Amino acid sequence: MRHRSVADLMTPHPVGVRAATAFKEVARLLHEYDITAVPVVDADGRPVGVVSEADLLRRRAGGTSTAGDLMSSPAVTARPEWSVVRAARVMQRHEVKRLPVVGADGRLIGVLSRSDLVRLFLRRDQAIREEIVEDVIVRTLGIAPSSVTVDVEDGVVVLSGTVPGAELLPVVERLCQSVDGVVDVDNRLAGPTAGPA
Repeated sequence: MRHRSVADLMTPHPVGVRAATAFKEVARLLHEYDITAVPVVDADGRPVGVVSEADLLRRRAGGTSTAGDLMSSPAVTARPEWSVVRAARVMQRHEVKRLPVVGADGRLIGVLSRSDLVRLFLRRDQAIREEIVEDVIVRTLGIAPSSVTVDVEDGVVVLSGTVPGAELLPVVERLCQSVDGVVDVDNRLAGPTAGPA
């Protein structure tokens, strides 16, 4: 079981522009590639900002404007090895809808958008339940599937039943939270009951 990373969801080889790119050329690229924003990169291919449709609309009268004039800067970026949860938190904290993804050298290698993350959470409840039972409960933890009941509704996982050791309670919950499509986990599991003295 592997949690999805930014590299799994990002759009590779994204369109990028330079700070000197004219307003009209930026607008043309957004239209041609059917995208809502474009990273602005320096001469080495490192993101310095992002120009969105909203930036263009705010300056629509300025035909002589350049990407450098319009962009939001500095660029808030992500790394390909980040979990999608970390990327989503960064988007929320900085109130941005997309993150340029940079490699170890700081050069642009992809773009992750909010819509990429939303698609992840559209996963069917039954697929989430099957992965939790088969990968988390049975394969990873070696717990008999009859010991734990897993119910999933709208991405919310409800766990009930017993696990062999109380130390597994937080582990099961953490592993379930890392399954793609899980919105929340309601952990009602109990540890082993004490036998007769």
